[in-house]
Amino acid sequence: MSAVLKPSTADPRPSRRGEPTWEVAAYFPTQGRWTEADYFALPDTRMVELRHGCLEFLPVPTRMHQLLARYLFLLLHQYVEKHHLGETHFTGLNVRLEPNEIRVPDICFLGKARLGDPRQVQDLADLMIEVVSPGSENRERDLVHKRTDYARTGVAEYWIVDPETDTITVLTLPAGASEYAVHGEFRPSQQATSVLLPGFTVDVAACFAAGRGETP
Repeated sequence: MSAVLKPSTADPRPSRRGEPTWEVAAYFPTQGRWTEADYFALPDTRMVELRHGCLEFLPVPTRMHQLLARYLFLLLHQYVEKHHLGETHFTGLNVRLEPNEIRVPDICFLGKARLGDPRQVQDLADLMIEVVSPGSENRERDLVHKRTDYARTGVAEYWIVDPETDTITVLTLPAGASEYAVHGEFRPSQQATSVLLPGFTVDVAACFAAGRGETP
């Protein structure tokens, strides 16, 4: 989905049946000029992110996407609860990386030091997990842009779950660095492991089997 452009002032013709409602679009900022205040004035931001003044519209998750995210969330949540480490959140939480930059990760872990007023926007997270959606634009967002943005703003660990290649890539942020180091690119014969959460592992084959709806 792409943002609706503001109507040209040179064309005063009102929108017609079957066309976008240009008059409504004129009430909103153009791409590149969106602020955090504008973003949170939207009625629903669950599938919309804010980056560099532009709205990015996320695809509606497929069933495979949701099965993968649920499988990983339940494993991570169980680990975090067992060790009393903080909170784990599933799709839909707004995470502020920095002012005017908001992401909506598939899964995130918040250590106890990150837990502030739950009525306010969450500032950063300790671990983010993204399940890559099909399409070149979506792949670029998760594999390139989010990798850069999460590292730059200090997210300690980033997991990229890629159904296209059946891999889980775990990226970790060395002390003082602004770019991730690759901890591992884990495949179905392996266990994905965390640096941030010692002892937390994911059976890669079982994870992608769950994504395909297969039962053990």
